[in-house]
Amino acid sequence: MSEGQIQDDGYRFDLTGAHPTLDFANTMSRRADPKDSQEYLTSHGRLISWSEQTGVITHEEAASLRREAAAHPRAAAAALRRAIALREELFSLFAAIARGEAPPVKALDALNAALPEALGALRVGSERDGFRWRFEHDATDLTPMLAPVLRQAAELLTSPELVRVRECDAATCFWLFLDASKSGTRRWCDMKVCGNREKARRHHQRVRATEPGSTSRTARR
Repeated sequence: MSEGQIQDDGYRFDLTGAHPTLDFANTMSRRADPKDSQEYLTSHGRLISWSEQTGVITHEEAASLRREAAAHPRAAAAALRRAIALREELFSLFAAIARGEAPPVKALDALNAALPEALGALRVGSERDGFRWRFEHDATDLTPMLAPVLRQAAELLTSPELVRVRECDAATCFWLFLDASKSGTRRWCDMKVCGNREKARRHHQRVRATEPGSTSRTARR
């Protein structure tokens, strides 16, 4: 892994999941077709950028992490692979829940296997106005962002909010989000992107289906 893959390349992640764990799961698009899928965690530097943009780590922690990763590129590459593997398990777990399916045993086992180390990093810190939870990591740990993500994943799974986990209704999206709407009927990860695109696609299909000589019909999701 080159130094360029450690530094901030300026990429801004689309954080529409309304929950850090779901935003982490959404760092890959279009999983249904490997030929068309798009990976956003293309480097350890991107993983750090995502963590900083979501507030999982601070700017100071991000800078320190980049220095450590630059000094140990092989370890950084291995850390990225571990993060992506856990991300896929989290996506599998929450996508199944969003679809009303039984949670995959493998995905739940992966979460439980990673939780002891993640929760073991939790400490109670003293602040001016009281106390708060914080995570403490060894300076050589190149995946400190996983601990808070895993903790929040476990908390969401055991929360009443779990029933509000949704999967985008766009035909090719599959992004996850936490539906905070009052009605609980939000369908799109982003109305301005997937919502408008999907409505335009379905309108086009209806128009084509009513054209003279057309015999095709496309099922609506």
